[in-house]
Amino acid sequence: MAAAAFPGLAFSGLAVKSGADTFEDLPTDLDVLPSPQISYIYASDAKTLLAMMYDENRRDVAIADVAPVMTQAMVAAEDNRFYEHRGVDLKGVARAFVNNQEGGDQQGASTLTMQYVRQVIAYSAKTPQEVVDATAKTPTRKLKEMKLAMALEKKLSKQQILQGYLNISTFGHGTYGIYAAAHVYFGKDPKDLTLAESALLAGLVKAPSTNDPATADGLPKAIAREGYVLDQMVLMKYITPQQRDEAKAQKLTIVGQRTPEGCEQVQRADLGAGFLCDYLRRWWDEQPAFGADAYDRENKLRSGGYTIISSLNVQTQAAAFKYAKNQPDVGSANVGMGNSEAVMVAAVEPGTGRVQALATNRNFSNDQSQNGTSTNPDRKGQKGNYPNTTVPFITGGPDVPGYQAGSSFKIFTAVAAMESGLPLAHQEDVQAQFVSDYPISASSPAACNGPHYCPKNSEGDPTGVFNMWQGFGMSLNTYFVPLEQRVGADHVVDVAKRLGIQFRSSVDVGLAKDAKTWGAFTLGVSDTTPLDLAGAYATLAADGKYCAPTPITEIRDLSGNKIDTGQPQCKQVVDPDIARAAVDMARCPVGDQSAFNNCPPSGTATGVRGDVGRPVAGKTGTTDSGKSATFVAMTKQLAVAGILTDPDNPQINKTMSHPVINNAVAYTLKAALQGQPVVQFTPPSHQRAFGN
Repeated sequence: MAAAAFPGLAFSGLAVKSGADTFEDLPTDLDVLPSPQISYIYASDAKTLLAMMYDENRRDVAIADVAPVMTQAMVAAEDNRFYEHRGVDLKGVARAFVNNQEGGDQQGASTLTMQYVRQVIAYSAKTPQEVVDATAKTPTRKLKEMKLAMALEKKLSKQQILQGYLNISTFGHGTYGIYAAAHVYFGKDPKDLTLAESALLAGLVKAPSTNDPATADGLPKAIAREGYVLDQMVLMKYITPQQRDEAKAQKLTIVGQRTPEGCEQVQRADLGAGFLCDYLRRWWDEQPAFGADAYDRENKLRSGGYTIISSLNVQTQAAAFKYAKNQPDVGSANVGMGNSEAVMVAAVEPGTGRVQALATNRNFSNDQSQNGTSTNPDRKGQKGNYPNTTVPFITGGPDVPGYQAGSSFKIFTAVAAMESGLPLAHQEDVQAQFVSDYPISASSPAACNGPHYCPKNSEGDPTGVFNMWQGFGMSLNTYFVPLEQRVGADHVVDVAKRLGIQFRSSVDVGLAKDAKTWGAFTLGVSDTTPLDLAGAYATLAADGKYCAPTPITEIRDLSGNKIDTGQPQCKQVVDPDIARAAVDMARCPVGDQSAFNNCPPSGTATGVRGDVGRPVAGKTGTTDSGKSATFVAMTKQLAVAGILTDPDNPQINKTMSHPVINNAVAYTLKAALQGQPVVQFTPPSHQRAFGN
């Protein structure tokens, strides 16, 4: 048998005996492991396809889901005695031997079963050398294939072997298996293939690159091979000569559209979902359940055939992307896709941590050829990250510590104060400037009376005695720094940590380790991200239950089994009554009213209640000189946070527009909740509000 495939083999008596001994000793067990499969990522509705992840574009299908004419064409193309032999075609071996001895085109006499075995061995290889051995043209490899093919035919039916062959074979143009081939070349499922289409696809397996019908050079060769397959089908009585002639006369339309892969080729461009897709991918790479390291986990994602239902809510994401690109009613302050300023929006569901939206006025793409110039003086003359980028601005990362969020951090001080026993009615004597006990360099603009940190209120802010509702509603700096000093800056930082605020920059990490003297923390001087902020406020909306942000609703493996990884990971981090009190206080800045009617008549974003049209709480934040503008808004069902700044240069000398980020967040929240019931906030206890 080996002689038929290797006519140059010396047939000495020793060689024949050695070959017989070898054949007897060859293994008969073949581990048919799953070949690499494409993974699909869907929106939370489990219907909207967002992205596909793969190394090999393949999705196994049952033979019942393949057109019968396709299976017939494959047998006719590759092994017309498939249903007669038992893995090795002795007549074929004899024919190949005679042909090879007479100097004809070399024939190997490989049956369809042997071809399948060869590919299974290659996919089961654990080392590069095993891959080479699986395809090397040697007598040993051929004999091994024959032995395994004969054994496999005793274990599997012909239909099972044919199904495996159809799924594992390469069809060219980046397609692996009949499912991918049918979709890439003809845009249809395998069960819908016609006779002509089936004959063409069956003919590709012999030389998939040479006969690629999606290329100008390959199309004529593919058509010629199609004709051969049709002729073979007539000889095998699968079709009539008339059917063959009609199929040959049919002009096929080759789509030739490669299946999009990765987050740069997400579906539904109107959703701008590339950044959430990338967040999911990076989240996946951190999960030990998918492998020992990031490399193994990424490989699992791209070859495991998972069905991933992401947390992305189509309605929320569409709104976030729409308003990140275009904010109504802000005139010349509006920013678009080609602006260096980034409108970054994140939406998190309270009580689950599911990230419903991540959006910005950027395209998720590495193509920076048409990008504007970077505003960062350290990258003078280089391309900036607008309008195209893959930098995780919204979620943060090792090289993206985040941006200052200003007074949105005051809510952490309020929570710490209530944990220390102070009620919302607690009063502070608010002055235009407060001389704190916190140390600071005497040369700092924020210093006074020597090395003392001395924050000021914004120009025009009132002075006098105010409670927590009033101080938060009007965002009075000299209410919250004294309050922080009273309860301890380290306590405030601890609250922020519990609510999910991460410290990514080396400076912030150092300050957070010993936060007793971090007097400016309550004014939002540490870096954060929209996702961290949305998660923190969502924790309060969920009555103090923190749920780690997750991009997952459900994951199923190739067999359809549900995987627990990605399910909500929640814990109670703040007393429910304190969380409710913090939310009650946070209704004041946005034009809503507290449960006890204690909000002041003025606030920093009083139009939001009317825009959202339902009970809402939140907080604005502005950094020194307005280099960033922040707004967070929440209901019981959703928390949305947004930051407007220049990610390339967060210290740029430019004032950011609050109407831009306020509108982006408020309109996103309104649109996301459209059609959902109005849910009231739970009031805090009277004691938590007034202390008696």
